[in-house]
Amino acid sequence: MTDIERVLVIAAHPDDIDFSSAGTIASWTDAGIAVSYCIVTDGDAGGFDPAVPRSEIGGIRQEEQRKAAAAVGVSDIEFLGYPDGRLTVTLELRRDISRSIRRVKPQRVVLPSPERDLRSMYGSHPDHTATGEAALCAVYPDARNPWAHPELAAEGFEAHTVSEVWVTSSNDRADHYVDVTDTFDRKIAALRAHESQTAHMTDLEGMLGQWGGHQAKAAGFESGRLAEGYLVLDTR
Repeated sequence: MTDIERVLVIAAHPDDIDFSSAGTIASWTDAGIAVSYCIVTDGDAGGFDPAVPRSEIGGIRQEEQRKAAAAVGVSDIEFLGYPDGRLTVTLELRRDISRSIRRVKPQRVVLPSPERDLRSMYGSHPDHTATGEAALCAVYPDARNPWAHPELAAEGFEAHTVSEVWVTSSNDRADHYVDVTDTFDRKIAALRAHESQTAHMTDLEGMLGQWGGHQAKAAGFESGRLAEGYLVLDTR
């Protein structure tokens, strides 16, 4: 991590980052790496409480994400405001993610997989795959091409090349694992901040511990460790 100073994490919804990567992100911020978030939607189609007016959900979930981010040392959060549940890979979405990349100038970008995993319904939410595809298009070629989306240059956002991409990944697709045993409590705190999404989960810690244990086993870590897995791509 010695040559990484800035990381941009891109996700479809508030809470996506915390389920997949909060432990990893806490370890990065502890190491002095500046981490920024780009959240494509406000999660306005989520939530479980029918008493809460639908018009208030987006604002609630934005505030939950800010609290969750604070738990792992992140304060720079951008919400693009696209409608939850209706994402498609448009030029406008590619442009807006490219703007975020050019603004942050990260060496590393973390993003969801653009591929549907037929064994993981939740992991293959169409908003996730659309975000992953649009984000990869933004990494290459859009953000680095000074002639792509000329309005960005007019706004003062110069072209930027991302050195590597980390795709959030399950066991059979990951080729790199981060030991998050020592930051697991902060991952739980981040997810508890998403009250509208996790308050009904009576064994959140147990579920995430099981997931993290499976990842650690796939990584070959010793028993009792927890991990988060990624597919790492060289995008220089």
